[in-house]
This record gives sequence, C-alpha cells and structure tokens, in this order.
Amino acid sequence: MATEFIPTIPDCEIVTSRIIHAPRKLVFRAWTEPDHLKNWWGPAGFTNTFTEFDLRVGGRWSFIMHGPEKGNYPNECEFLKIEEPALIAWKRYLKPLFRVVATFEEITLEQTKVTLRQIFDTAEEREKIEKFTVGKNDENFDRLEVELEEMAA
Repeated sequence: MATEFIPTIPDCEIVTSRIIHAPRKLVFRAWTEPDHLKNWWGPAGFTNTFTEFDLRVGGRWSFIMHGPEKGNYPNECEFLKIEEPALIAWKRYLKPLFRVVATFEEITLEQTKVTLRQIFDTAEEREKIEKFTVGKNDENFDRLEVELEEMAA
C-alpha cells in the first residue's frame, strides 16, 4: 500500500482520485516541475507564488496560494518520499496540519489514475476541513487536466 510508511486509518483520511487521460510520466512532470505545478495547484481561481521547491526527500516546498476573492494562504511543506513516476509524499508545517501522499498508477499508456490522500492525525482534524476540501480537490484535478493538455500540445 502506498501509505504504508505513514500509519493511517480511514477516518483520518480524505481521498480523491481521478483517471487522467495522459501518460504517467507527463502527469508526474506536472506534479514535480514547479513551472507547471504553480499553474494548476489549488482550487479554481487560485494562483501561486513559489519561493522554494526542492524536490528531494527532506527538501522544502514553500509557497503562497492567492485566493481569487481575497486572502493569501502560506504553505510550508517537507518532502517525505519520492518514487518517480509513482509517488510523492509531503508533510505540511502550517495549519491545517496533515500529510499528503499522491500516487500515479498507469492504467494504459495514455491513462493514469491519480490518487491524492490527505492524512490527518485524528478524525476531528479531518472533519474540520473535509467540507471545504472534497470539491476543491476535484477543481484541482480539473486544473491539472488543463495544464496537461497544454504540456502535450
């Protein structure tokens, strides 16, 4: 199991997945190259300013998500595990606190199943943001698909 290095139980997870119509290598690039990631990361209408993106175990990912209406949302993360082109995991250091495991499963040469797991320490922590997260993760995947179309062109 992809999360075996992070102990979890279902009540402490938010899981979103989608079959993406793009090769796994291309999908992995969209997640690991900051010039692409900054274009699609976050819900609809959000933009990003990356200040650090050091893709290696122990490396930092620091950025600010800018909301479409108002608000700037700082993020400080540390990469925990990277298995190209199958998995990326990181830990957030700012609230809400959780770990993320993103997996990329090749379905066919042109289809990739992307699964995003947000792993919380308690079910209560998960419940605090679940109502905001589920639909927003789908918006994130919508934006990923647009970026992949542009990358493939």
